[in-house]
Amino acid sequence: MDMLLVAQTVSLLLPTLWLTTGVRDNILHPSVNEVFTAQVLTMERMEEDYPDEYARVAHRAIKNRVWQTGLFRLIVAAEVMTVAVMWVGAVLLALAAIGYTLPSMARDVALIGALMFTGVWSMFTIVGNHFNYWFCHEGAQNTHFQLLLWGLGNMILLNL
Repeated sequence: MDMLLVAQTVSLLLPTLWLTTGVRDNILHPSVNEVFTAQVLTMERMEEDYPDEYARVAHRAIKNRVWQTGLFRLIVAAEVMTVAVMWVGAVLLALAAIGYTLPSMARDVALIGALMFTGVWSMFTIVGNHFNYWFCHEGAQNTHFQLLLWGLGNMILLNL
């Protein structure tokens, strides 16, 4: 058994499991995360806590509920696609570790999944920065940066 493939399998499986629970909750209990997504889009906390700074960037706020809901659904769709590819990649890596699949194919699919995972969290930091979420959602920003790094770590390991 190829121990590098075992390590790559476990390394990809862990964020896959993490994102699977997030997707589950976003589907079964969408209001939990949708509320905070809407707060970032409306810049509500910034408006309350930093009114002078908010006044300069208020034109960026998205206060339309239809747009907010649509953007949340787009996020969930991206997460669903990402987690699906990550599951396929993790299974293929496991099969490659025991000799049933080509390691190169397994790593390629896993790398695509890890790239998608990294992309989701990169987009959160980019879009969040547009809405100045670092003013009042620094916990979310910190989480997104850490998840981005988790994805990058997987991408590096998958390229060994």
